[in-house]
Amino acid sequence: MKKIAPSLALFDYEGELVCGVDEAGRGPLAGAVYAAAVILDPARPIEGLRDSKKLSEAKRQTLAEEIKQSAMAWSIAFCTESEIDEINILQASMLAMRRAVEGLKTAPTLALIDGNRCPVMQVRSEAIVKGDDKVPAISAASILAKTARDAALLQLHQQYPVYGFDQHKGYPTALHLERLRMHGVSPVHRKSYGPVREMLELRAVAS
Repeated sequence: MKKIAPSLALFDYEGELVCGVDEAGRGPLAGAVYAAAVILDPARPIEGLRDSKKLSEAKRQTLAEEIKQSAMAWSIAFCTESEIDEINILQASMLAMRRAVEGLKTAPTLALIDGNRCPVMQVRSEAIVKGDDKVPAISAASILAKTARDAALLQLHQQYPVYGFDQHKGYPTALHLERLRMHGVSPVHRKSYGPVREMLELRAVAS
């Protein structure tokens, strides 16, 4: 019988003040990469926390508000498109997560990071693969990062409506690639990403 990993909660780390950390937006061709850090309050449990990708948009929004109201501390940070192009998406994701942890009003003693590597920071950290579906605090961070990034892409849609950011949130869908070919590269596209870089190269050759 396959073993199911138990859910990890604050009480599994006796004597530690734990924050969960996750990012959102590594794959898109446009927009910043976001990260969040959350310290849950064991006296105010939140039902329904899980990987944000497994929740409906409406459920994510509801949980995001509850997390902000009930958590002991929470923080959201990001790295811009230019930072992503300068230092690459992996390092930008690590930096966004570090900024999120450093932005907490209460300093944790241990940061649990979704994935297989940890950002370099003063707080001790531990990477947990698929932690966003195992650790409630990481699930909460996943939800805050995802909803914050989605909200940011809706704002970008207001600035650059021709790209349809409200529909694809910057991911390389057929619609996004079509609009990119039609309208060229915007200031918020990640110029180091293949499809965007290729578009810039084609435009340079054509001119």
